Amino acid sequence: MIPDKVIELMEKGVRIPNPCCVEIGEDVDTGRISGSGVVLHSGTKLYGSDTLVCAGARLGYEAPVTLVDCQLGRGVELRGGFFKGSVFLDGVEVAYGAHVREGCILEEKVRAAHAVGLKQTILFPFVTLGSLINFCDCLMSGGTDTENHSEVGSSYVHFNYTPHQDKATASLIGDVPAGVMLNQPPIFLGGQGGLVGPVRIAYGTVIAAGTIYKKDCLEKEKLLTEEGGSAAERDFNRGLYPGLARKVRNNMWYISNLLALRQWYMHVRSSFFFNHEFGRELYEGAIKKLDMAIGERVNRFRTFSEKIRDVAEDGILKGAEVYDNRQRLETCFTKGSEDTIAVEKRNLFIGALDAVRKTGKDYVETIRSLDDNTVSAGTAWLQTVVDEIMREALDIVPSCKQ
Repeated sequence: MIPDKVIELMEKGVRIPNPCCVEIGEDVDTGRISGSGVVLHSGTKLYGSDTLVCAGARLGYEAPVTLVDCQLGRGVELRGGFFKGSVFLDGVEVAYGAHVREGCILEEKVRAAHAVGLKQTILFPFVTLGSLINFCDCLMSGGTDTENHSEVGSSYVHFNYTPHQDKATASLIGDVPAGVMLNQPPIFLGGQGGLVGPVRIAYGTVIAAGTIYKKDCLEKEKLLTEEGGSAAERDFNRGLYPGLARKVRNNMWYISNLLALRQWYMHVRSSFFFNHEFGRELYEGAIKKLDMAIGERVNRFRTFSEKIRDVAEDGILKGAEVYDNRQRLETCFTKGSEDTIAVEKRNLFIGALDAVRKTGKDYVETIRSLDDNTVSAGTAWLQTVVDEIMREALDIVPSCKQ
């Protein structure tokens, strides 16, 4: 017998070739699933009251799909795997074997090959992932279109868990202020390699295949290769945190960039969502994921701060300073000051954007059509947001400035 909710979807136009092999949870609102061009193949299971499926989405073509409280934009193809608590914007394509957990935002035209694992991952438009990848707790941008995109090679890992049992390890691969303009050189992370978070990687960086990279690369257009060296045995001191100040700063940079990205969604992206069916619901899903991402990073940084109380670096008890001021730092990141920073710069950019937006182009086309002055104004606004939050945070823990 065909379940009632499956019948409801078929009656509104959803294509379900084998209706007896599709499961729709009791908490799913079928009113949040478009009847235009949506295809649910055999083995598709939809759960969760937040589940949203926009026009043209196709699920389960290569293997069964389980979708839990995710929001799918127009033309999204999830060909097989498990997807929970994440948002996929227009034109995202993910092959079979995926395991995408909470807090992910995959923006327009992101592509992922088979067996990709993501959690708390944000990918800007056109970023492409190869096969057999574990890429959690990072933000990646760069590239201009589907032919000139940032790439993560097959069998790549972002190492996001330390021997000290913390995850204050999120990495910025690119950034938000320049990355949202879709005009930066792509970043290439070669296959069978990895990043040891938290690191910051500049636009145009190429990391050679097989390289495990552990440092920041803040200069553009660099080729990074394996430094070599043989395996060695040494004592492990669980109380030591090499590069403590850098790790503190990199956590702050990541959170500051997320706060800038939330400003971008609120003041720029929002109106582009509202032009099509379920656009408002898709926007709300994206904002919810950004809030999840910010909350995750603040919580991880708090846990990290509590572990480093007695850690010294360069003869200074930097860990104690971070520990003693952990509540002030958390307030710095959660009090909402980003909405009052650089308001004049924000208004200048939005005014210039409005003139272009009237042409009816979609989000990606509009941003890519902006002139250099407008792009510079937008980047200046978001960079000021990041810089001001960083300045306030580092003033609280001045020993970590360098």
